Amino acid sequence: MSTTPQQVTDFLKTSAPFDQLKDDMLDELAKKARLIYLAKENQQALLKENEGRLFLIQSGQFSVKDSDGPERHLSEGDYFGYHSLIDNVTYPLEVVVDSPGLVYSFSEAAFKKSLEMPQVANFFQSTKSEALQNQAVQDSNSMWLYKALSEVIEREPVKVDVQLSVQEAASVMAASNVSSLLITENNKLAGIVTDRDLRNRVVATGLDVSLPVRTIMTDQPAMIVQNRTMFDAMALMTERNIHHLPVVDRITRQPVGMVTASDVIRHQKGNVLFVIGELSKAENLYELTRLSWQMPHYFATHAKRPGDFDIAGKVLAQATDIMTRKLISYYQQQNGPAPLDYAWIVYGSQAREDQTMGSDQDNGLLLEREPNEEEAAYFAGMAEYVCNGLGKCGIKLCPGNIMASNPDLRLSLDGAIQEAKSWVSQPTNKAIMYFNIFLDARAAAGDVELFRKMQMARAPLLKQKMFLAALARQANDASVPLSMFKKFTYEKGHSVKDAIDLKVRAIAIINNLVRLYALDNGLTMPSTLARLAALPAGAGLSSKDADNLRDIWLFLNRLRWRHQLHNKVTDNLVSVSDLSSIERHQLKAAFQAIERAQQAAVMKFSGGMS
Repeated sequence: MSTTPQQVTDFLKTSAPFDQLKDDMLDELAKKARLIYLAKENQQALLKENEGRLFLIQSGQFSVKDSDGPERHLSEGDYFGYHSLIDNVTYPLEVVVDSPGLVYSFSEAAFKKSLEMPQVANFFQSTKSEALQNQAVQDSNSMWLYKALSEVIEREPVKVDVQLSVQEAASVMAASNVSSLLITENNKLAGIVTDRDLRNRVVATGLDVSLPVRTIMTDQPAMIVQNRTMFDAMALMTERNIHHLPVVDRITRQPVGMVTASDVIRHQKGNVLFVIGELSKAENLYELTRLSWQMPHYFATHAKRPGDFDIAGKVLAQATDIMTRKLISYYQQQNGPAPLDYAWIVYGSQAREDQTMGSDQDNGLLLEREPNEEEAAYFAGMAEYVCNGLGKCGIKLCPGNIMASNPDLRLSLDGAIQEAKSWVSQPTNKAIMYFNIFLDARAAAGDVELFRKMQMARAPLLKQKMFLAALARQANDASVPLSMFKKFTYEKGHSVKDAIDLKVRAIAIINNLVRLYALDNGLTMPSTLARLAALPAGAGLSSKDADNLRDIWLFLNRLRWRHQLHNKVTDNLVSVSDLSSIERHQLKAAFQAIERAQQAAVMKFSGGMS
């Protein structure tokens, strides 16, 4: 079929990855193009005439086997024939015409010339290996915020025992050229001493420098475990207004390093913590509410790069944590301290730290024991005050009533453990849909140790095979929005005709799958990214697959955050026509990878019974 180079060029300008070529290279590729109408009647003759070329589908649907991999169902915008050209191996080309259509073919020489462009080469290599072509993930200027502190800390901790004298401790600081010193007792962190302590507590008061350093240390300092991220450290330092934060081992609580304000300045690419700092200073509900309603404007103004969207969910979750703690403190100023130990637990997106502007609140209260009538009234009042306060701050009330203001969500430690036992004993589909949200949990305020006890007691229960099998089947019930021929399927009943709900149709599926592997391996952290990073070898999910799911998760969250901020909406209905050509390819590849991960999970946890 005859066609002009300009017609080909116009089409290539809308087709990733060739839309990234310079005009001269695009023209050269277009000159070596043929346009064929591929139908059942002529497929053998035309494929023979075009043997050894690259094919790009403009219309139609085809089942293709062009490598040693499985048959693929392809449609508009998909390529075939590139495996032989990249691998320099002649694979038999088998094509079944399911629906005839127009297909471009390009010469081997022109295609290989285009591979000199890194973007084009990366695209086809990633497509060949079924990995997400998400170069932006590697390029992001904000990705360092996701690094574990163990990867960021650059030197061994400078520490001394509590019995060492003040003078000897000061000498260690001078010799090591540090502004802070970790103080240990039985190798565990006991306190911290800074230059400021030496100035204010020793020099200014004329203190005897032969006294033990524990005399001047700040005991029980704020600390953070080494598997948390730099962002977590920054948020905690901002909230507490501290310049030195000890980093300790997650299990032994032995010091492994220190994060300082200068570390933050050195690493930080942009001031993403302004909103958290301001919220931390709020002295009453009016100030808190006023500041919280500035957050949409803050995100719209400052979240510009793809990497900014990666941390937006963490910023919002940290901000919501601070609002929660502030509201509890306001309540206690009026009603006195809590009559017994408690933990304010957050669930779902706040627990995972992937909130968006449309997230509602999901929370509950964990109590050390069953309260008496007076104690129960205190916590009922606290829950009502905090949940309504969060609502005034823009964190919507949960339409499903998953809130601490619901008496069913205020449980004693024993009650919470018994509840988990009931989940495991009766994992019906309806039950799983209801309590899945409770499997992503985090203590945002109160007694963290109480929450940890609950998690430790629940962990072995939630690893039981029948329970995991039920979760796997439920995770497989949701399907990605692709037809058999890998064409997008869209949400019905919406004004936007080509919209896809990325939360329901993709992100929630990944969260469910990763949660499944985390439960099986006894991991209790709620964050999807942290779970993927912590999965041990032999967890049932290879490091390659875990990395690919991480990249897909980040990519999808970028799309929905950009959608919400650019369109000033709170839904997750992303329009495919708003995406670039490369993003459409990435999205299709992401959905296919999620589908494969679902199938693998069903095979592993329920023996293939979906």
